[in-house]
Amino acid sequence: MRLVSTMFSSCRCSSAITKTASPVPSLAAFSIPPLRRAFVSFSHLSFTRNSVSSGNLKFCTVSASKSDFQSHSFRHEGGESFFRDVLTSMETVYLNRNPTAKAILELVHSVDDEQICYDHLAFRTFGVNGYGISSIASFFLDYGYTQQEELRFPAKKLKALWFSPPRSSSQDGGSGINGPLPRVFISELLVDQMSPKTQEIIRKYTEKSGSGNKYAALASSLGSLTWEKPLYSEFQQLAGESEYAAWTLVNGYALNHVTISTHRLKSNLRNIKRLNQFIEQNGFKLNSEGGVLKVSPDGLLLQSSTVADSIPFCFSDGVNESVPCSYIEFAERLVLPQYKNLPENEVQEFHRRDGFEVGNADKIFESTSKEQLTRRA
Repeated sequence: MRLVSTMFSSCRCSSAITKTASPVPSLAAFSIPPLRRAFVSFSHLSFTRNSVSSGNLKFCTVSASKSDFQSHSFRHEGGESFFRDVLTSMETVYLNRNPTAKAILELVHSVDDEQICYDHLAFRTFGVNGYGISSIASFFLDYGYTQQEELRFPAKKLKALWFSPPRSSSQDGGSGINGPLPRVFISELLVDQMSPKTQEIIRKYTEKSGSGNKYAALASSLGSLTWEKPLYSEFQQLAGESEYAAWTLVNGYALNHVTISTHRLKSNLRNIKRLNQFIEQNGFKLNSEGGVLKVSPDGLLLQSSTVADSIPFCFSDGVNESVPCSYIEFAERLVLPQYKNLPENEVQEFHRRDGFEVGNADKIFESTSKEQLTRRA
């Protein structure tokens, strides 16, 4: 099995996780031919919502009409270039720190010169002192994104919102960040529900950050924390109660993962089961929590993900330890029942299952857990 490792020459004591010495080019730098199929990006949507309850979990499915997808365009003329530059910087930090993600993107691209489109980008936050979902969402809302469904994860003490992108001038071409604009999925830890000790640690660092929450997108694009580096004992305290909290303490607003839209691939890898098999055959470990393939109750949203990479981190007390970083996800959205008779060459993005599922996302969160990272060793 091929092992992918992260090499760092030194661990510098700074406000950010150490970066690699030589920058990894963004996926946008790859030489990729124009898209051969037209895609319709997501716009201001009017949703029909169907809910299915299962214990404490509530599953929501959404669908939209073609007119919904055509009504909301990029908000600021001339601003799209800047917006994509920021996303490219976020992606570059992500690729520099996560060799598995970079290797898989290159591997998938190598098959028939594949065009890669992102389904969504995901971020984690602390729901306290203005550092929650709104801190990173404000950047996307300013550039035309639209807030959609809320998801709740009671056992993990989390909530999340997802945001649909506007139509863009380059939605029909490009790859990765330069392709169709992705959805955005932002979660937050419900800090008030944590133990007093964990709350104290989180509040300590977010309060010392001052107005850092106003610069979440900048922090993400630079790969910097907006607060001081924590003590190792504090990281251990959070990890013992919530791996999500520990991850966010040392990674901040860094991209938690990007997601390849498998149904937008043109080779046989467009089927997520074949893609999963292909990835495992090439020596990569997939998150096995709840099974490798996570399937929504309606059977129309299929997701899987790798196990997160780990990187060395220099804590403020001089302790050097490995901490979980990010991972890469895969999502296949199947055609909605009302469009099942459409010829394949006529199927566009708005004909497919939209939104997210609590059940799927709950298992995907485990990609950074100690149990899954231990499996990787």
